[in-house]
Amino acid sequence: MKEERDVIGRPALRALVASDSFKGSATSARVNELVARGIKRVLPQAEVTCLAVADGGEGTLDALVGARGGVIQRETVRGPLGAPVDARYGLIEGGRTAVIEMAEAAGITLSGRSSSDALAASTYGVGELILKALDLGARQIVVGLGGSATSDGGAGMAQALGARLLDGRGGQVGPGVAGLAELASLDLSGLDDRLTHCELLALTDVTNPLCGPLGAVQVYGPQKGISASDVLDADGWLRGYGQLLEQALSLPLLDAPGAGAAGGLGAGLVAFCGARIVSGVDYVLDAIGLDQALRDADLVVTGEGHMDAQTARGKTPVGVARRAKAQGKPVIAVVGGRADDLDEVYAAGIDLVVPTTIAPRDLEECLARTDIDLPLAGETVVRAYMLGVTGRCQRTIPKTRDENGSC
Repeated sequence: MKEERDVIGRPALRALVASDSFKGSATSARVNELVARGIKRVLPQAEVTCLAVADGGEGTLDALVGARGGVIQRETVRGPLGAPVDARYGLIEGGRTAVIEMAEAAGITLSGRSSSDALAASTYGVGELILKALDLGARQIVVGLGGSATSDGGAGMAQALGARLLDGRGGQVGPGVAGLAELASLDLSGLDDRLTHCELLALTDVTNPLCGPLGAVQVYGPQKGISASDVLDADGWLRGYGQLLEQALSLPLLDAPGAGAAGGLGAGLVAFCGARIVSGVDYVLDAIGLDQALRDADLVVTGEGHMDAQTARGKTPVGVARRAKAQGKPVIAVVGGRADDLDEVYAAGIDLVVPTTIAPRDLEECLARTDIDLPLAGETVVRAYMLGVTGRCQRTIPKTRDENGSC
């Protein structure tokens, strides 16, 4: 069959697929691949470009290492509850920059999500990964904040880096936010001085302060397992820790936007490492060259596992959509599930939301059908686009077609 092209000889459709991961189901790269497969079922002649994206949480490591031609390394570190874990990190720019996802060392999947686990969970392993990066000579360390099991404000990380967090008897406090209940003083004299010669960036998609009704514990503690009866106590322990840090360092930490990210690790990175908190999605999208890729696209497809009002407040799909709209591109989002009200998402630049669920199913069934449902959603995306552009849908392609849909 002769390839269908427009009047100046370009492919009939040039699509850019840049979806976030579907947590627990598929990585960003896998989602992109499956959606592209569906697009090419309808338009085999389409030119589909895929970009792995993230917002500082899950997938940030793979997106940055993939885009910058880096390498993935592994290090055994202390997990959130003390057991050793095999954590990945990345080296890019010839080893000058190290990329760390805090969840690799202290992620929620490494916790049983009981209240006792959540109160004891520590970021010590994150500090060990930072030490490894320093040992390898990194001049910049990028830390993705997301998916944490912890609420310790980065206290464990600080201990791994040489700080001493002392109780009233002069001993080190215990792990987790519960250990902060005994915190009386700080001794920063042993903090690794290589941190002063290394730039640290903390990537996050949230702007929560450290404490209070919008803080790390009250907002995110329950989903990590902290019981309702423990939330206010834990928030108070974190507040006392933050106040002590402010006094010792003369830094405005308690109300700083993003200080509450990853259970307060944002505040800990600023306090102990001199880090800057930056928009995770903007950092990643700049690093992977999204703006340049958008120039040649007729259609932009993004997405995430579940879309709700939070998406409009720094999540990947809206980050992609805003940049696409700046170049006048239509944007369709593929999602595993969605909230009833998506007005904020539409206002932020997404034109259409296509859920992958096409029949009543429980979560386990939805996860099992990822490889089936995402290509079907890709078909719907391209048919909706063509209907809007031409007023008609493409005829069905014979079943002998190539369904690989490679990117």
